Amino acid sequence: MMDLKLPFWLSGPQLSKLRKAAQRFWERVEQWLYWPVRQLDPETCIPGALHLLAWQRGVERFDGESMRLYRLRVKYAFVNAQDAGSIAGLKRIFERLLIGYVEIEERLPDRDWDIIKLHLSDRQMADNPELLQIILRKYGRLCRRYEFAVLTPLRVQLRIVDCGHDNSFLQASL
Repeated sequence: MMDLKLPFWLSGPQLSKLRKAAQRFWERVEQWLYWPVRQLDPETCIPGALHLLAWQRGVERFDGESMRLYRLRVKYAFVNAQDAGSIAGLKRIFERLLIGYVEIEERLPDRDWDIIKLHLSDRQMADNPELLQIILRKYGRLCRRYEFAVLTPLRVQLRIVDCGHDNSFLQASL
């Protein structure tokens, strides 16, 4: 924002009122001028501009998708397309779209070579069923089959206790 300075020989209460009014006017003009630039940011643009950006980046909104997730998918469409096809890239895609941690296994022993197993928590699979399908269809490897496996965290307690036993070693020689 710019700060207006008026000539010093024009001083008094009327000058400060004039400066405040001019300041407010030019701040509003500045907002008007920056409005088109702000429409290029998927996180802050109006929904109409967001739909145009989504069309440009090849993203379609699915039924029941939240606006926040839709904005994230549009924002990261290009970067996700670059990361597509690799294990590390798929993990980054899951992180960017706020799905969370995922474990990926390829070339499983005693299984077909084209099966990729994704280990997700039960919560991740329940919250994002349609999104997971879209991610794998759009950013997954071609000619691969995906399986989902559920990770269930368990709380384990281990107690260490001293048994008070004695140990000895005897050696005999002739």
